[in-house]
Amino acid sequence: MANPPSPPLYRNPWAKADAWRKHPVFQQRSMFSKMFPGFGIAVVAFTTYVVAENMLFKSEGGHH
Repeated sequence: MANPPSPPLYRNPWAKADAWRKHPVFQQRSMFSKMFPGFGIAVVAFTTYVVAENMLFKSEGGHH
């Protein structure tokens, strides 16, 4: 059996300069999760506050 011909190798002269782009820190998911640190905790805390306020302190009508 003959080996299939391998595709020609193209060397990128800028490979080392562009290596940082493939680092896991700069991947899409990581960028979005680190864009707003503490945002998830803040959303949970705010939601808990709003639900507790609405359940515990029901408005008693339309007084000013």
